[in-house]
Amino acid sequence: LYFDILLCGKDYTIASIFCKGVCMVPLPVITGFGGFNSAGRSSFHQAYQRTIFDSLNPQSKAELMMGLGTMMGELRYDGGFYRNKMGSPVDAKSIGQTLREHILSNTLVRRIPKSHFDVERVRQNKLATLMPTEHTQFVIDSRKLPEPLPSHWHCEPIDSDQVRVTIDQASEVLLPSYYTMSVQSAGLLPTGFDPASYYPSRFHPRGLQMALLGASDAVSMMGIDWDDIQKRLPADAIGVYASSIMSQLDEHSLAGLLQARLQGKRVSTKQLALGLNTMPADFVNAYVLGNLGVTGSMTGACASFLYNLRLAVEDIVHQRRQVVVVGCSEAPVTPEIIDGYATMGALASDDKLARLDGLTRAVHAKASRPFGENCGFTIAESSQYVVLMSDELALELGATIYGSVPGVFVHADGPKKSISAPGPGNYITFAKAVACAQAVAGEQVVREQSFIQAHGSSTPQNRVTESAIFDKVARAFNINEWPVAAVKAFVGHSLGPASGDQLASSLGVFEHHWLPGIPTIDKVADDVYNERLLISTKSVELNRPSVSFLNSKGFGGNNATACVLSPNLTKKMLEKRFGSKKMFQYKTTNELTVENASEYDKAVKKGNLKVRYRFGENLISEQDIEIDQNKITIAGWEEPILLSEEILYEDMK
Repeated sequence: LYFDILLCGKDYTIASIFCKGVCMVPLPVITGFGGFNSAGRSSFHQAYQRTIFDSLNPQSKAELMMGLGTMMGELRYDGGFYRNKMGSPVDAKSIGQTLREHILSNTLVRRIPKSHFDVERVRQNKLATLMPTEHTQFVIDSRKLPEPLPSHWHCEPIDSDQVRVTIDQASEVLLPSYYTMSVQSAGLLPTGFDPASYYPSRFHPRGLQMALLGASDAVSMMGIDWDDIQKRLPADAIGVYASSIMSQLDEHSLAGLLQARLQGKRVSTKQLALGLNTMPADFVNAYVLGNLGVTGSMTGACASFLYNLRLAVEDIVHQRRQVVVVGCSEAPVTPEIIDGYATMGALASDDKLARLDGLTRAVHAKASRPFGENCGFTIAESSQYVVLMSDELALELGATIYGSVPGVFVHADGPKKSISAPGPGNYITFAKAVACAQAVAGEQVVREQSFIQAHGSSTPQNRVTESAIFDKVARAFNINEWPVAAVKAFVGHSLGPASGDQLASSLGVFEHHWLPGIPTIDKVADDVYNERLLISTKSVELNRPSVSFLNSKGFGGNNATACVLSPNLTKKMLEKRFGSKKMFQYKTTNELTVENASEYDKAVKKGNLKVRYRFGENLISEQDIEIDQNKITIAGWEEPILLSEEILYEDMK
C-alpha cells in the first residue's frame, strides 16, 4: 500500500493508512516547541498560561509572574534569590501588586509604547513648493548640492565649504514633518524583553533576532542535545522549513535599504541580503543547527506556518527526513507596515474602536475582538518554531512527545472577484482535517474531545465567513457545542507565524485542559453562525482534549488547516504500532530527557536563555568532503549521505 500511494500520487493522509491497519508510514510527532510572542515564551507553556491567567491557581499565577518578570527585566536572579530593581529579594508570595499589574499590562495586545516607537510623532516628509521673492537666497554646504544642479539655481562660493544659492523659479522641496498614527495598538513582545541582548546580534533585523531565539528555544527545550541527534543521522535526514511573509522591514533590512538614499544616508552591505524572506530558515540553518540537510521557505500569507508544517509532515511521512524544524518569524510592528494595512482598512483604528464602545478613547488591550463586534485586526510580532520527528526515532531517542500532526491541508479559492475576498478553499481544508481526525481517532473523539483554533482575525467579514465554515462542517460530522478558541484575542495577528501561535496554545490545552476564551468581547456578534459552536468569553475547562484543528485563512486565497493530536492519543497510536514493550523502554529513556528539559526551563526562568548561536563554528572545508559513486562522507557526520536514495527512475532506463 505504501508504494501504491507513492506511485499513484493521490492525496492520502496518514489517517487513511493507519485506519487500514498498515503501520509502515511514520507518524510525525512534536518533540520540541518554542518561541516568543506578546504573551511570553512558548516553551513549557508560559505564553499559553498568560492567556488563561484567570483560570490558574494562585501558585501557578505567582510562578508565571516570576518568569515573566525576569524575562522583562523587572526581576533578576542573583545569589540564589530573585531580586527586584532595588535589589530586594522577591519570591512568588511577595511579588507585590504593583509589579504584578505592570507585568499584566505590558504583555499581550496593548498600546505601542514609546520604547518601540512614538505613535504620536512618526516622521514623514511633506512635498512643498518654494515660491521665490525678488532675492531668495540660502547658504548650503557645497558637498550637499544636488546633482545635477537645477538650472534655476545660481551658486556663489563663500569659502571652501559653503556656497550662497539664489533661486529665481519655484522649487520643490521635502520638509520634515510628523503625524499621529490612526492605529496605536499591537501585539508586542513583553516590554523590556530585548532579543538583541541575548547574543551578538551584529545589526540583525528584529525579525531575525526573534527567529534565532525562537528556534533555539524549541531545540533546547527538547532535553536532547542537538549534536547528539545529528550524530545519529545522515545530513540529508534533517530539514528546516521557515519563512516570513513581510520579509524584514526595519532599518537594518529592507526598510533601511529603501529609505537610505531618500534620507541622505548610505545603503549598508547587509540591508538587502538580510531582508530576504528566506532568512528565518537561513539563520536557523547556519547559526542554530549547523544544518546540511534540506531547507526551504514556503510562504502563503497568514497561512505560512502551516504551509511550512505541511512540507515537514510530507517529508517525514514519505521517509525523506527524520527530523524537521519548522517555523516562522515576523516583526511587522513598524510605522510603514501599519500604515499600509491601515490604508487598506484592515486594521482596528483607535477611532473605530472608540466608536464601537461608545467612548472617546480606544481601549487598546481590547483591540482584537474575534467573533464579536469588531472593526479590523491587530498586528503583532511573533517567532514560533517546532521540532518534528519520525515516531520511531523519537522513541529511540527518548524524546518527549507533545503531540503529532497526521495531516495539513492546503487549498486555493478558485475564481475570485477580489484577491482579498474569502472563497471555498477553506471549506475543503477544514473538512479534510476533520475527516483525517475522524479516521485516526474515531467519530466519538472528534465529536466530544476536539476543539478549534480559529483564524479569528477580528474583522467583520472573517467572523461571518469562518464561522459559516465551522457550522457547515459541524453539521456534516454531527458535532454540537464545538469549542472554539481565537488566540489572536490575546496576542494579535502575527501574520506568518499566526498558526504557530495557535499550535503553541493547543499544546498548552492538551497539557492543562483549559481552552482560552475570548475576553475582549462582551458577547458573540449576532451575524456569527454560532448554533453548533461554543464560543466563550471565559476560559473553558475541557474533558480529555485530544484533537485540535488549526485553521488559517491567508490573504489571496491561501487556506490551510492542520489536524493536531494530543500526546495521550499519539502514544496510544504508537503503542498499537510498536507494542507495549517498546513503549515501556521509551518511558525509561524519556526520564533523562525530561530531567534535562527541566534544567533548561529552570535556567530560562532565571534569565539565562542559553541561546544557541554558532557563528563561524565548525566550518566545513572542501577537504572535509569525500565522494564516491555511492555516498558522500563529511567530517563530523558519522552517517554518510547515500546517493542511491535520490534515484527514482532507474528502472525506466
